[in-house]
Order: sequence, then C-alpha cells, then structure tokens
Amino acid sequence: MIAADRPIALPADWRDFLALTKPRVMSLVVFTALCGMLAAPVPVDPVLGFTAILCVALGAGAAGALNQWYEADLDAQMKRTRARPLPAGRMDRQSALHFGVGLSGFSVVLMGLAVNAVAAAILLLSILFYVLVYTVWLKRRTPQNIVIGGAAGAFPPLIGWAAATGDVAPLPILLFALIFSSAKRSLPFTISTPHSTKFSK
Repeated sequence: MIAADRPIALPADWRDFLALTKPRVMSLVVFTALCGMLAAPVPVDPVLGFTAILCVALGAGAAGALNQWYEADLDAQMKRTRARPLPAGRMDRQSALHFGVGLSGFSVVLMGLAVNAVAAAILLLSILFYVLVYTVWLKRRTPQNIVIGGAAGAFPPLIGWAAATGDVAPLPILLFALIFSSAKRSLPFTISTPHSTKFSK
C-alpha cells in the first residue's frame, strides 16, 4: 500500500543561502570595516581594499550562517525567526553547517593570501568569537549576551585598519571600544527547558 502523500520541502535556493548570511547585519559590519580602512593613514590599493571588504562581508555572512545553524531549534519557537530557511524546512542543518564553515575558511584564507596575515587573524578571531563565545556560550546562558557579545560587532574597524596598514594602532582600538561600549542591552524573554532557562535573541 502506498504511503500517504507528504509535503516535500523544496530544495534551498540562493535566496535561502543569502538569508543565512544575515544581509542587514553584514551591511553594518562592512560599513564599520570600511570606516576603519578609510581612517588608516596610508593609501589603500582599490583592488586590495575591495578584496578586504569582500572578505569581511563573507566572514560576517559565515558567522551568521553558523549562528542560524546552531540556533535552529530556538528560531523555530519565535515568530520573528521561524520563517528562516532552517526552521521553515527549506534547508537541512548539514547544508547550513557546511556553508558556514566553508565560507569562513574561504574568507580567512583569501584575506591572508590577498591582503595580509594580521587582517586574516583578526577576521578569524571575530568569527570564532561570534560563533563560540556569543552564540554557543553566552546566548543561552545570560541576558547579558548582547552586551558581552557586542565585541563581535566591534572587530570590523580593526580588520579594516589592519587590511590597510598590516598592523593595529591605538585609533582602531578606540573605534573598537566605542562600538563595544555602545552595545545595546535588550530585555530577553525566556524559554523553559528541562535543564535550564535559555535566552533568545
């Protein structure tokens, strides 16, 4: 006997992969990285500058994809996020994981080969901080995740400056501090679980 028909999810298309990268967040990251680059006291080769900003955008998108991969269960419970590709069933988690890891590696390697190792190292640090510290460690444990995790969004000026100069100086560190200090506190709602109380975005 033939089993009852089941709705078959359509395979993910380019719009779903784009949604994984959180384009609005990416645009802010690109803007602050560009500010750091333009503040550098050296002329920037247009091709290298474009490449550096592209790497920053790809790295930010990769971090966003890994964030959505890890938080698919929470996203499915919130009205604001349940239409994202993973909770909506338009993409499987393995594809999101591979996409995020692959994009992370590509962005860091390209930055290191085409721009410089310092910018690549800071880019890698920012991705790891966003994914491991903010998403995995802080997000489900404390309502202060927005404040502490704000450091992840403060790295781009450092990356932009390092891409232009090959080092880090007091001015980009000041920009980092200004962005980090302006991180907004939010009022999280809680989700009861058998093990703990978890905090949402």
